[in-house]
Amino acid sequence: MTIGWYVHHHGAGHLTRLLAVRPHLDDEVVVLSSMPAPSSLPPRTRWVALPRDDDGFGGSTGAAEAPVEADPTVGGLLHWAPLGHAGHRARLASIADVARDSTLDAMVVDVSVEVTLLSRLLGIPTVVFSQPGDRTDEPHRLAYRAASAIIAPWPEGVLSDAALLPVSDRVRWTGGISRYEPVPSASRSASATSRGGGVVVLGAHPGLDVEGLRLAAEGAGLAMTRVGATRETWTADPWPLLVAADVVISAAGQNSVADLAAADARAIVLPQARPFGEQDATGRVLDSLGLAVVAAPPRGAEAWRGLLDAALGLRPDWGRWQVAGAARRAADSIRGVVS
Repeated sequence: MTIGWYVHHHGAGHLTRLLAVRPHLDDEVVVLSSMPAPSSLPPRTRWVALPRDDDGFGGSTGAAEAPVEADPTVGGLLHWAPLGHAGHRARLASIADVARDSTLDAMVVDVSVEVTLLSRLLGIPTVVFSQPGDRTDEPHRLAYRAASAIIAPWPEGVLSDAALLPVSDRVRWTGGISRYEPVPSASRSASATSRGGGVVVLGAHPGLDVEGLRLAAEGAGLAMTRVGATRETWTADPWPLLVAADVVISAAGQNSVADLAAADARAIVLPQARPFGEQDATGRVLDSLGLAVVAAPPRGAEAWRGLLDAALGLRPDWGRWQVAGAARRAADSIRGVVS
């Protein structure tokens, strides 16, 4: 079986999810993306570079920044299909060429309404990754209706989206998909008893009051480490820092939350502004389940100290995020559309 896999180029999360699920697929996989290919790929995995479809609009990456005459949303029917854009046309043609030449048995789309529709028009069973937030706009509803299966990478029942209700028979809730699963139980147990790594700030947080946080951490007797905010602090594998941290400060992206769950971390989660309220929706759920301290980024050492104290007092039951086996459940859902 040969599986196509579209990886959106915004951020690194979609690629990270592919790499988490890929080991559970005993199939040829053809990846289609405008992202640069990673330095190494799993066996039997081929990367096809796609032309960009958002250049020439002053560096825009969204419909609001495109000229009116490009009509990128087709009057609200789609998210991004600009008129007269050579890159957009070449991009979809490249996907169609791969579908024809590789005889794709299934297409995984993470994420694009337009690629979902193209794949289905080409007669390929299509698996769409859903995302949290309000996806009741017409393009999302159209993509969900066209999909053969929809993977929702969170536990069933914790995040509600009215757009999934009409297609609930096709939704597969997998739990959070982390690149660090499966984690050997011995490693997890050891991490729980060997905290002492201080405060780890995971990823970039624009406008974060770093000095206030540093002072609060020092006041609590904790060192502060930043990971991934700059090229100098980037690391390919933050796992040792995550499992050793007394408190992890993270955004509310799907991969970040799944990694927190895999590490059994005590966390302060700062939801960032994203389309469709994705991180705000996830943050509300984490707060309601008592899995993390969820807040807007505070100012000043005193406010930070209050959040740190609250996080240090957490005893989160991260098993509720159902990370164990999630990547394999996603792979089974993909194979299921052609079996």
